[in-house]
Amino acid sequence: MFSIGEFSKITGLTVKTLRFYHERGVLTPARVEAGSGYRYYDERNVETARTISALRACGFSLDDVADILREHSDEADILEFLEARKQSLAERMARDRDLVTVIDQIIQRESEAREIMRQTTFEIEEKSLAAQLVAGIRMQGRYQDCGQGFAKLGRAVGRYISGKPLCLYYDGEYREADADFEPCMPVRKPVEAEGIDVREIPGGRCVSLIHRGPYHELGRSYQRVLKHVKDHRYEMQLPTREVYLKGPGMIFKGNPKKYLTEIQVLVEGGDNGA
Repeated sequence: MFSIGEFSKITGLTVKTLRFYHERGVLTPARVEAGSGYRYYDERNVETARTISALRACGFSLDDVADILREHSDEADILEFLEARKQSLAERMARDRDLVTVIDQIIQRESEAREIMRQTTFEIEEKSLAAQLVAGIRMQGRYQDCGQGFAKLGRAVGRYISGKPLCLYYDGEYREADADFEPCMPVRKPVEAEGIDVREIPGGRCVSLIHRGPYHELGRSYQRVLKHVKDHRYEMQLPTREVYLKGPGMIFKGNPKKYLTEIQVLVEGGDNGA
């Protein structure tokens, strides 16, 4: 048997800590003298003390330690528990890394949208679009159903997204319930996901306008774009594109009056015969 002082020196735990552990029922001495209350410890107590110290060093609270010791009978059993806990922590770390990526994307998109709002004059622009690698889901239905497509894309290729979401519209007219469209996400490399088409969409000459406001008012901006196309005798190419620079976020819906949508219409021909 070891006195509490001797036990303290063996385990590296202060006498005050040993008394506290005894009071909490975490480390009970092998014997306590009835008259004097002196505590005495044996070799089994030494192993328990070392286990407690190891668990505390791993960040477990004293209550957690008490539960572990109560529910696991020997060192092998505790090691098995620690292995399971390690796996759980590794999975949580992976989820946290994914969450950090999502938060970075939210911050980047909001910052870019604010910069666009500060700089843009919301005028018709002609520019050249580069070819772009995207992941897309071709859909038929109502236009508002594209949100379901974006949600599926986010789950499938979220970590590979490299730009603003966009939607390709294959109809040359407005359709109510049977529209043909394709929500897309730019991705930085080819990925395989069930039900998702990953490919490069072509670039080309483009007439563009950034629309500021709710989606149901996009028609006014389309009027300006299509008038420009006709005035310059361009031939509009399908699909047309909408790039969602700022819209409903993954956390907050935001103010629809501040949504930013870039309308892009690929064109050929025209006054210059291009």
